[in-house]
Amino acid sequence: MIFILLILAHLLGDFVLQPNAWVVDKESKKLKSKYLYLHVLIHTVLSFIFLWNLELWWVAALVGISHFIIDAAKLSFQNIKTKKRWFFIDQILHIGVIAGVSFYFNEFNFEFLKTQNFLKIVMAIVFLSSPSSIIIKTLLSSWTPAPETQTGIQTESLSSAGKYIGILERLLVFTFITVNHWEGVGFMVAAKSVFRFSDLAQAKQRKLTEYVLIGTLLSFGMAVLTGILIK
Repeated sequence: MIFILLILAHLLGDFVLQPNAWVVDKESKKLKSKYLYLHVLIHTVLSFIFLWNLELWWVAALVGISHFIIDAAKLSFQNIKTKKRWFFIDQILHIGVIAGVSFYFNEFNFEFLKTQNFLKIVMAIVFLSSPSSIIIKTLLSSWTPAPETQTGIQTESLSSAGKYIGILERLLVFTFITVNHWEGVGFMVAAKSVFRFSDLAQAKQRKLTEYVLIGTLLSFGMAVLTGILIK
């Protein structure tokens, strides 16, 4: 219960009750920003309010002090290139402190890590990520569409976007199957078809359409088969 309460306090303090103007001011003035200390105070007060137990005052104080240290480190060391990386490091450290407090109160039981069902799900998730991407890429390697300079077709896209889209769609399909909502798989197929239709229609190239169709069917097929085998 302590973990859930402190996570809720963290979400409210770090996202809902922190205006963008505060973030900009902290990034420009760093430790001299008054909003850094106000932000830490809000986290401390929220933690105390959600716990609502005078005996746990030290937990709220620990959350506040650790939040100041982590935020101060982020503001001191991050730059434009590492800003995204430090955002996730910051969040992981905050959640780590909360998890540590919860572990102190014996709220966590890690016995589930040893169960066969959990290990099977982890194995499936790992397989549906990079291994599946590599397998599909290898299978389609002989049919890779020609670059834009040869076809005159605009094929510009985000770096590695196709890889991550494939991973996300496979994980979503796997999730739908494991929770017995097969209609979600149909929704995914329909949604991807709609988003892809305009691009393929603009390209007016049958080979590209077939390439995308084969890749999509392989991706969905792997996720469906994996889901069935795990169940």
